[in-house]
This record gives sequence, structure tokens and C-alpha cells, in this order.
Amino acid sequence: MKHLKFMSFLVALLSVAGIAHAGKTLDAIRSKGYVQAGVNTGAPGFSMPDNQGKWHGLDVDIARAVAAALFNDPEKIRFTPLSTQQRIPALQSGEIDILSRQTTLTLSRDTAMGIEFVSPVFYDGQSFMVRKEMGIKEIKELDGASICILPGSTTEMNVADYFRAHDISFKPVQIESREELLKAFVSGRCDCLTNDASSLASQRTITGNPDAYMIFQEFLSKEPLAPAVRQGDSAWKNIVKWTIFALIEAEDLGITSGNVDTMLKSNNPRIKRFLGVTPGNGKSLGLSEDWACNMVRHVGNYGEVFERNLGKTTPLNLDRGLNALWKNGGLMYAPPFH
Repeated sequence: MKHLKFMSFLVALLSVAGIAHAGKTLDAIRSKGYVQAGVNTGAPGFSMPDNQGKWHGLDVDIARAVAAALFNDPEKIRFTPLSTQQRIPALQSGEIDILSRQTTLTLSRDTAMGIEFVSPVFYDGQSFMVRKEMGIKEIKELDGASICILPGSTTEMNVADYFRAHDISFKPVQIESREELLKAFVSGRCDCLTNDASSLASQRTITGNPDAYMIFQEFLSKEPLAPAVRQGDSAWKNIVKWTIFALIEAEDLGITSGNVDTMLKSNNPRIKRFLGVTPGNGKSLGLSEDWACNMVRHVGNYGEVFERNLGKTTPLNLDRGLNALWKNGGLMYAPPFH
């Protein structure tokens, strides 16, 4: 009898485990009808409003992909521009639902601040931008240089650690505003500006004379940039995490915003599961079965997002590099969709 009761309990437990339950964040988002995303205050290629106030950039498209997966509408989203100092408190307090703002995944941030990171959307590294007329190209040549740097950032810690380890001296010029920091560098208050290489490429486009500056090819850190959500809501984290994986998987499968409707007729089992023709993934996430199909239709795959915002036809003119698919020598890799 005890054995039968245990088996009944086990069956019930397994049944419950197979059903996705909406978390409090998802319930609140559905109630208000939109996702609130925290983005940078102005970073060309990653998050920047145009003259009409419409936001564009890789981080913006990541957030729109989440809205498309949830609502089948990438415009059901609102953006909150946040400084480096504001970004994590805004997520902790519930002011935003997702932080999609060039933020490095680190151990302390992921464990001790009440937030959780999902999969990286851009693999980067910290570097330096200098005036070409200085004639220097390597970090070791910066001994004694004045460096414009954001306080309270991983970039500040990385510079201090690296320069100390290599017995190089420097003079920090700390300014909390990203915009004012760039102005200080351009005006000559410091010899160089340090940040993630992608951020430097972004900032160089708005200096007024991009050709006057160069970015070192040498990196002093690993900077996996990833969106983050609040701790304690696994249902919402799963939706954000698997939306990012879906962007990557779509590119891996050759599914684009232009061919997604044709791909619905594919006989490939992976494609059928991914697009929801074969059901199951939607139920697991608490979404409609065609959530990934809707997301690709509205936003595209990761490759499309990258090229639209950062690629060769944009002012940033970035190579895919580490952000290429795994099969093309990069780090972009999605787990199986089953």
C-alpha cells in the first residue's frame, strides 16, 4: 500500500514538473502588456534612439526579440536609458524587467547582487582608444599615461589589475557620465580612453573625426556581455535565456526573417520542433508553440541582428570574430531545442 501511495505521489510530481508555471515577473508583464527593458543611454550599434525617438541596436533587438516571443509583437516594449551606475539598481528594484545593456557577466554580479545573467549576446574584450598621431599601438606603451575611465565598472578594476601586474603606471581620469568621458578624451584631458572594444568602436563613430583615432587590437580582459534578470524567477529567466538561444539556433538552422514562412513546410525534424510545427517547446516555456517562429519573423536570427547593427555595412564595421557561430570558428552556440 505504501508503495502504491509513493508511486501515485511520484506520478503526480512528474506531471507537475512537466508544466511551465508563470512567474511573478511574467504575470506582471502580461498584465501591463509590455516588457520594460533597461538599455544604454546612447551607444551606437547597441542602443541609440534615432531622430524620431525609436531605439535601435543589438541590445535593443535582443529585448525586442523577447517581446516578440512573448506577445508576437516586437513593439510591446518600452526602454529605460540607464547609466553604468543606474543599471543594476534599476533591475534590483523592479524598475525594469530585463537589463539589456552591454553588461559583463561576472561572478560577483551573478551571485551577490540579486540578479542573474542569461547567455552572452556579445563576446568582447577590454581595450584602449588613442589618437593615431601618438604613434603607439600596444598597452605597454601607455606607461605613465592618463586614462579616461568609468568609475565603478569592470573596466576600472581590469586596468588597475593589469597595470599593477605588469608594473605599468597610469593616471586615472574618472568621470561618471559616458558622454562626458568621451568629451574629455576628445578634448585632450586624457591620453586614451578604455572600455570594451565594441564600446570604443561605437564611441569612435560619434567623435566627429573617427579616422583620427585607433583602437588597440590587444585585449586585457574577457568581457562576455549578457542580459540579466532578477534572481528568484526561473520562469522569466528561462524565457529570456531561450529567446537568446533561439536567435542563435535560427541562424544555425538557416532560418531567417525572409524565409521563415517557407521553412514551416520543412521536413527537417529540428526545424519542425524549433518553429513549433512539432509541439512541446512552447508548453515547456509557458508560451505559444510558435513563439520562436514569431520571434524570427519579427526580429530575424542572430546573424541578421549582428549585421544590421554592427556589421560591415554599419559605421562600426565590426567582424563577427568570437561572435560567429560555433561552426564558423566563433563562440555562438545554442543547446538542443528538445
